[in-house]
Amino acid sequence: MELKLARNELKNKPKTITIEKIEEEVEKEGEKIFYFDKENAHKDLVELVEYFENKGYSVYLREVKYGLDDNDYLYEVHILK
Repeated sequence: MELKLARNELKNKPKTITIEKIEEEVEKEGEKIFYFDKENAHKDLVELVEYFENKGYSVYLREVKYGLDDNDYLYEVHILK
């Protein structure tokens, strides 16, 4: 599964990351916070949470608003070992 990371600038296209790369980074650091773009399907992020919870991780998913418009948001996922 590939997910789109949050953009640094609104005009740029989001970069992608695989679930394997996410797991590799969490294993290396013990915990990690990822920010994902609003273009990701919510169900894909729920699948990501379930994937890591099934492996024994604690995972927190929340929607972060950064503007007044309803479309100004991104997803934050905090994964703890």
